[in-house]
Amino acid sequence: MVARTRRAFGTRKVGHAGTLDPMATGLLVLGIEGATRLLTYVVGADKTYEATIRLGASTTTDDAEGETLAHAPADAWEAVTSERIAEEIAALTGDISQVPSAVSAIKVDGRRAYDRVRAGRRSPSKRAR
Repeated sequence: MVARTRRAFGTRKVGHAGTLDPMATGLLVLGIEGATRLLTYVVGADKTYEATIRLGASTTTDDAEGETLAHAPADAWEAVTSERIAEEIAALTGDISQVPSAVSAIKVDGRRAYDRVRAGRRSPSKRAR
C-alpha cells in the first residue's frame, strides 16, 4: 500500500501506522509528506480486535489458511462450556503482551514471517519483535 500510495501521490515520503497480516481486515492509516510525523500518535492509540475463533484444530500456519495438523479428540469437547470460553476470552482482554503469530506481518531476518512459514520455515515468533 505504501508503494502504491507513493506512485499515486508522486512522493517518496509515505508512512503507515501498523501492518495488517494477510488475512486481516481493517484500517491501515497512511501519512503523506508532513503528515508522516503525526503517525507516532496514531500507532500509540488504543486498538480493538475482533476475531472468529475455531476451537479444536491446529494448522501449519496458525490460521485458517494452513493445513490441519491435528483435531482435538471428541472427549475434549466435554470441557468446553460457555463459561470456560468466557473465562479464557477475559484473559485476552485489556492490556496484554502480545506474542506475534508465526504468520504475522513482522519481519524476521528481513522477510515477512508469513512468507517464511509459507515457504516451509517456521518463524521464530518468540524471538521476533
